[in-house]
Amino acid sequence: MSWLPLSFGAPMVLWGLLALPVIWYLLRLTPPRPRTEVFPPLRILARVLRREETPHQSPWWLTLLRLLMAALVVTALAEPIFNPREKLPAEGSALALVIDNGWASAADWGKRVATAERLIADAGSNGVPVVIAFTAEKPNAEIGPFDASAALDRLRAAKPRPIPTDRPAVYARVAATLERLPGASVAVLADGLAATGDEAAFKTLLEKNAARLVWVTSDRLSLTGLTGADNQVDGFTLTAIRAPGDPAPAQVTAGAFDDKGRRIADATLTFAPGQATATGTMKVPFELRNDFASIALDGEHQAGAVRVLDESSKRRRVGLLSQAEADQAQPLLSPLYYIRRALQPFADLVEPSSADLADAIPQLLDQKPAMIIMADVGTIPAQVRQRLVDWVNNGGTLVRFAGSRLAAAGNDDDLLPVRLRSGERALGGALSWTTPQPVTEFPKNGPFADLAPPTEVTVSRQVLAEPTPDIVERTWATLADGTPLVTGMKKDKGTLVLFHVTPEATWSNLPISGSFVEMLRRIVQLSRNQGAAVANAEAAAASLAPYRMIGADGALVPPTPDARPLVPAAGPLPVTLENPPGLYGSETGVFAHNLLNASSTFTPLARPQVSLPVTAIPYAFDESENLKGPLVTLALLLMVLDTLAVFWMGGLFSRRPRRAAATAAALLIVFGGLFGHADFARADDSKPGDAQAIEDISKTRIAYVITGEPGVDSISRAGLEGLTRFLIEKTALEPGPPAGVDISKDELTFYPLIYWPIDATAPMPSEAAIARIDAYMQQGGTVLFDTRDQFSNGIGGGSASPATERLRDIVGNLNVPPLEPVPSDHVLTKSFFILPEFPGRFNGSPLWVEASLDASNTENRPVRTGDGVSPIMITGNDFAGAWAVDENGDPMLPTVPPDPMQRVYALRAGVNIMMYMLTGNYKSDQVHVPVLLERLGQ
Repeated sequence: MSWLPLSFGAPMVLWGLLALPVIWYLLRLTPPRPRTEVFPPLRILARVLRREETPHQSPWWLTLLRLLMAALVVTALAEPIFNPREKLPAEGSALALVIDNGWASAADWGKRVATAERLIADAGSNGVPVVIAFTAEKPNAEIGPFDASAALDRLRAAKPRPIPTDRPAVYARVAATLERLPGASVAVLADGLAATGDEAAFKTLLEKNAARLVWVTSDRLSLTGLTGADNQVDGFTLTAIRAPGDPAPAQVTAGAFDDKGRRIADATLTFAPGQATATGTMKVPFELRNDFASIALDGEHQAGAVRVLDESSKRRRVGLLSQAEADQAQPLLSPLYYIRRALQPFADLVEPSSADLADAIPQLLDQKPAMIIMADVGTIPAQVRQRLVDWVNNGGTLVRFAGSRLAAAGNDDDLLPVRLRSGERALGGALSWTTPQPVTEFPKNGPFADLAPPTEVTVSRQVLAEPTPDIVERTWATLADGTPLVTGMKKDKGTLVLFHVTPEATWSNLPISGSFVEMLRRIVQLSRNQGAAVANAEAAAASLAPYRMIGADGALVPPTPDARPLVPAAGPLPVTLENPPGLYGSETGVFAHNLLNASSTFTPLARPQVSLPVTAIPYAFDESENLKGPLVTLALLLMVLDTLAVFWMGGLFSRRPRRAAATAAALLIVFGGLFGHADFARADDSKPGDAQAIEDISKTRIAYVITGEPGVDSISRAGLEGLTRFLIEKTALEPGPPAGVDISKDELTFYPLIYWPIDATAPMPSEAAIARIDAYMQQGGTVLFDTRDQFSNGIGGGSASPATERLRDIVGNLNVPPLEPVPSDHVLTKSFFILPEFPGRFNGSPLWVEASLDASNTENRPVRTGDGVSPIMITGNDFAGAWAVDENGDPMLPTVPPDPMQRVYALRAGVNIMMYMLTGNYKSDQVHVPVLLERLGQ
């Protein structure tokens, strides 16, 4: 029964409301009507004496209160539900749930799970089995049928994957399972994105054994993805896509991040109305663009909105080649001298070890350069010429400089941008009518268009280009007489460039000008890296191990157990569960494997045209609310008010104050037991005296200092709760909940370790409080000071942060032993995990402990000997920030840099510290085990 937005699970109970008039009549007769006795002599006394009279019926307001209480009870028994949800069609022989969990489902995965949970719950209430399959999982994943409880467990264990869906294979498996369950309801929870083979997949799934189709999809396809990120001349050009046909304009912001996760550039991309593609440019210096490690769209929490970058998008590798021998006595006459000086600041230069072109050119090509510069190279040997041509066609940039060899070699249509006239042209001199020519304005169609023409540059000799119809389009720089100085053209994916002068200052003074540097710089920026250089052919053919993966939510994460090595190929590589998007390789070099490419598009998924009954529902959370509990609570509250009213009307509160107070207190206790189970007091302060002390020592507990700053204290408590969970999971220790202590009054000896976050804005502890901390340290306790700013390595002197200054003020009043950073052979590095360092949310500060001034360490001892437990530890890495988790166990603060393994190492550091606190230097004593065993044997 449903009266929107309210429905009742047992509407027949509402007939009980008809009993309210009967209840009203009975209440009006209570208390019973008194008998009337007429005794005339007492009439005078009746007028004089005023006694409390018993009413013949209850007051109207009390009757109304009781009627309302009865109505609330009846309504609560009828199972009222506010904003009820419609019961979903989950009947038949079975319910088949086919859920897309590819990258496109990551942004609203919670809604998808909530919708699937409602379908499974309705199937469970109907008693039908559930077949559940995910389209981005392994082909051999079990799909059922299951009962409702097992299906819910599998649903909640699933997660979105950063890969495309594979509907044909999964739908075929579900169809094979439904052959044993004809007449099933099929629920398709799609991500809204069309893929190859969808039509055949839906036909396979629905044409035979399905009785009903439940089509679940979003209202519209709202994905935005990055399909391109190209390092161009004037900036990093970005290309984004969205679903076609959207009539509204849209803007998205992209951010560029370095390898430490720091945002270093932004760009805005604008979609025009109805347009599916948008472009934008990050106009930042070329050197800064080389630091880009990834680019992501803001607000898009899915893998398609992230692109990782490798060497092909960064600093270019340039090969240099010349047939002239370098003159050690005259370096300025070397053909490559000025080229090296111009390119060294912004390119990696490689040169062959051989002067023979037949050996030199393959050596350069094996290095996979983005650009090759040839200084006056004539004829290319036939055995290597085709390989050089293929390199250009596949994206290489070939820059050639003129000279006597090139002028004599003749034309080469595959390796020159223009056809050349034979010989050279001399400008100026005793036998010439002409004079050296200056450089005029750069053409607007070339890469030098925004450069100012060099007024000091003149050309005295050059090779001339044959006049052709396209000579103007291919001219990038000209002389005052209109002859080309630099020509260039695109050839397939590559570029050919020719300087019509020599690279040394013999034909022109261009190589010794500042314009020469800028011109080469622009050409380098036009080039494209061809991949990481490899040492030999065997290494080139080897597979690349997974290094950093793109998660379904777009975050960079460590490789998953399913990831396998990637074998690079010439064409686009498929994104699969074994090769998810991300970086492959190692720290020395990586290969970027992205989800989307330049040809990717977002096509909305169309609902299949079938003859089955179809129910279309949107993704949504279950917003229905059962009102039975609140109504019963309200009825009990009215019952308490009714009881108090009866006591008041009986005069209990006016005649016997003490008894009335006791009754009211008892009622309040009962009321609190019925309605309130929440403990609003802090667990640390709710039980004073011996009971609190017994509770504190019943379990090992880690304490933190209450600074008075709410933000700092909440992170400290959440951090110690996270460390406690990790200790329970990884060790045999089961600590109690962390305790917040006030060092000025709380007992400190109950806790083996006290974490003290230093905050410059918190009040300075009193001398008495510091004295209590000093006594605690002298009695065997340890205090872990954390400045949370990475600057605690400057404890001794010099400039320091405000937190470190506050730490110095506190430590200056304590009896602190000599300190040292944790040595590599200290017990702390091996107390549980093997740790070379102790990071927290940051990783820039050492962990300081008591120095072992007289420690000796021989070759046979596994750890440093001598000292016991350090009474003081100091760090600046913000341990609590790395340990802090929320109610769901998810990290609250990001690490810097955002490396998931840094958080794991921080938790391991916390385990080592606790094991060290509780066991001391037992690792040092392990060296005595052989001697003890020998004595026991004797």
